[in-house]
Amino acid sequence: MAGRDHLLQRSPIVSVVRVRDLSVDYRTVAGLTPALVEVDLDCDPGRMSVVAGPSGSGKSTLLRVLAGLHRPKAGSVEVAGVDIARLRPGALRRRRRRSMGIVLQNPADNLLEELTALEQVELSARLRGVEATDGPALLARVGLAGRQRSLPSELSGGEQQRVAFAAAAIGRPVILLADEPTAQLDAGAGEALIDAMRELVDAGATLIVTSHDAAVIAAADHVVTLADGRVAR
Repeated sequence: MAGRDHLLQRSPIVSVVRVRDLSVDYRTVAGLTPALVEVDLDCDPGRMSVVAGPSGSGKSTLLRVLAGLHRPKAGSVEVAGVDIARLRPGALRRRRRRSMGIVLQNPADNLLEELTALEQVELSARLRGVEATDGPALLARVGLAGRQRSLPSELSGGEQQRVAFAAAAIGRPVILLADEPTAQLDAGAGEALIDAMRELVDAGATLIVTSHDAAVIAAADHVVTLADGRVAR
């Protein structure tokens, strides 16, 4: 599915993410194994881009590279005009903290068990060095206005993921990255999370999501499909 590109007429926009000739190898017992091969990717601001493909296609590896968590073998990885593949570790950590929000696949991995939903968002704001005044509004935007004082143990997996997105979005980072965010959710919770992601995009956020979930792919503005580490043509 090609997402919503055929429905939208947009003026030209400078890509917020621009990847060129990206190659990544993993070291295994058998030697070096290619995970990504000469991948090109452009993602525009204010859109939901989905990187689709089967398990083992390289989706999560690509997201880790975009997050600055894995160094590529070759190629450029520009986020807001800066090639993060060339940054030193300290500069990369600062840029990741200030410019990126990251949501992991397992809901419990995104939250601290002793903090309420609102405190999770407020902590994320402090770490990013911004005011936390938008916390209640962000939780309301993802459908959790009445759950601000709830601990993770009191929330469903889908609600935990929506808290994670609110925390990732505080301070308006350049991009929000999410790895298979609906993978561990049932259909109803997944639908609610997709609605929350669209709410964030409609409010100006830029999402890059890996997924093989047909519902996520259908909700995207832009879809890139990987197969065996390459962009499918």
